[in-house]
Amino acid sequence: MDNQNKNLILATVLSFIVVIIWFVVFPPPEQVPEQTPAQVTQSDVGTAIDPTGANNGSLSPGGTPTDASASSVSPTSPVANSPRIEINTPSLSGSIALVGGRIDDLSLKNYRETLDPDSPDVTLFRPQGSPTDAYYAVYGWIPGTNVAADAVPGADTPWSLESGSVLTPETPVTLSWDNGQGLIFHQTYSVDDKFMFDIAQSVENTTGAAVALRPYGLLRRHGQPSDLQNFFVVHEGLVRMSDGELEEETFKKIDKMDTDPREGARASRIEVSESGWVGFTEHYWMSTLIPGDQPFRSTVKYYETPNIYQTEAVLGNAEVAPGQTYDVDTKLFSGAKEWETIKAYEAQGVTRFIDSIDWGWFFFLTKPIFWLIHWLHSFIGNMGWSIIVMTIFLKALLFPLAYKSYASMAKMKELQPRMEEMKKKAGDDRQKLQKEMMAMYKAEKVNPAAGCLPVLLQIPIFFSLYKVIFVTLELRQQPWILWIHDLSAPDPSSILNLFGLLPYATPGPESAFHIISLGALPILLGISMWLQQRLNPAPADPAQQMIFAWMPWVFMFMLGRFASGLVLYWITNNTITFTQQYLIMRSHGFKPDVFGNIKNAIPFRKKKPADAKGTK
Repeated sequence: MDNQNKNLILATVLSFIVVIIWFVVFPPPEQVPEQTPAQVTQSDVGTAIDPTGANNGSLSPGGTPTDASASSVSPTSPVANSPRIEINTPSLSGSIALVGGRIDDLSLKNYRETLDPDSPDVTLFRPQGSPTDAYYAVYGWIPGTNVAADAVPGADTPWSLESGSVLTPETPVTLSWDNGQGLIFHQTYSVDDKFMFDIAQSVENTTGAAVALRPYGLLRRHGQPSDLQNFFVVHEGLVRMSDGELEEETFKKIDKMDTDPREGARASRIEVSESGWVGFTEHYWMSTLIPGDQPFRSTVKYYETPNIYQTEAVLGNAEVAPGQTYDVDTKLFSGAKEWETIKAYEAQGVTRFIDSIDWGWFFFLTKPIFWLIHWLHSFIGNMGWSIIVMTIFLKALLFPLAYKSYASMAKMKELQPRMEEMKKKAGDDRQKLQKEMMAMYKAEKVNPAAGCLPVLLQIPIFFSLYKVIFVTLELRQQPWILWIHDLSAPDPSSILNLFGLLPYATPGPESAFHIISLGALPILLGISMWLQQRLNPAPADPAQQMIFAWMPWVFMFMLGRFASGLVLYWITNNTITFTQQYLIMRSHGFKPDVFGNIKNAIPFRKKKPADAKGTK
């Protein structure tokens, strides 16, 4: 096989990697069966904390370290019937349960589950006892020196409303609980107009002796999210920052953590010395405990029998003298992973908070590509057109690097007749043909490997853009034109009903015919790939020619179910590449038509002897 054909095959293989990685290596998203939490027993979650004041005990699903026997709350439990404080902000709606002081009812006002305008708001937190995905935040204290286990607020503590009535950005609310043993606890909840809560905890010591306690906050979710993607390209599960070190673990990896006898569960704990945060992230939403710039113990746990995932931020030991009050402030982020919002919180002191968005291995490309699309969108106001302008910008930026490649491919196209002539003369002598072609490449100063450069440049950009479109919230449910209402979803049109002209629905994903239910954008993609390929030098081998002839249409089907935004990028990229190659070929004396046919192919030219030039 000659070098030209070898490099064409290499370019093809590299192109297929872009698609095969998702369809073969990474399985498609699967629905996770709904999990129902089971009874939590003493043996499941561990025992009480160290009474010496070391405060290394387990925060069990019961809510407090010694409340290990508490089970999942039934619909008739105190939590289900708890009085509630309304949460009402421009971005959030929900309520706080006075029983336990739990933030366990939270929805996003500005995000709906589907494109249907009557679709319900996206729900983040659900009370324990809900049919699915119970998920909530709890704040409390771990007892230490001179503090009994029942002297601290627990999961079912009946807090009283001390001040405020509705939690808004302008009106915080304060809860109080007197344990009847000389300790009075307060929790004040504040919230901004986005997704950040501030929780101020305090304990007043009216006993006659010093006491020691450790304040904590925890996030507890019963089972995995029902809409879990289970897709490699997006991270869902634990996300935490510990003194500048980012850690991401999927729910599956949390399931397989080693059992920590100190926690009575599968667990991983880190002692954070300066600053950090810990929580759970989903595709577009996240909840994170943020203690701020103070030491704390960051822990993630999995209680296998009740199927409960939990993250904790346990602060340092607080020594409270008689007659004194100890106060501590921490934050809770619970909301949408909006780039501008998270970036603003990072500017306010949340260390590397922007990295809570999963930028992936190519973060050095995904971050600037997203920034460019986002910046263009601020001017254009349409994500589809922003992707097109971004593609034009990237092609212009890379054109100096690609020019040599396109020029080399044009030269290869020019040499095609000579290569055919050599093949006929060489017959079955492949070694002779190889030698003559190498001599021709050297004489004509052609590098057959240069044709791979556009593919090599395109692969990381394709991966990065796929990541940006699939992961970032800003492209979720963003329209382009006409029938494209969501650039993060596949083209909803179908050739099977003539793109909506025929009055019947097309096959769904469960049907075997779904793969041939191509939309308009995938068909345009196939055509653009075919036109671009027509300008490339064709392989000499008939079998290879057939492979390359089918490749655009194979890609059309393989990429047909990708996000519309990604297909739009590829169509734009192919169109620009075709235009660039067409103009470069004309500059080399060719006049190809729109289908790549050469009207004036340069015939075989005999070279003058090397010593003829300049002789007298």
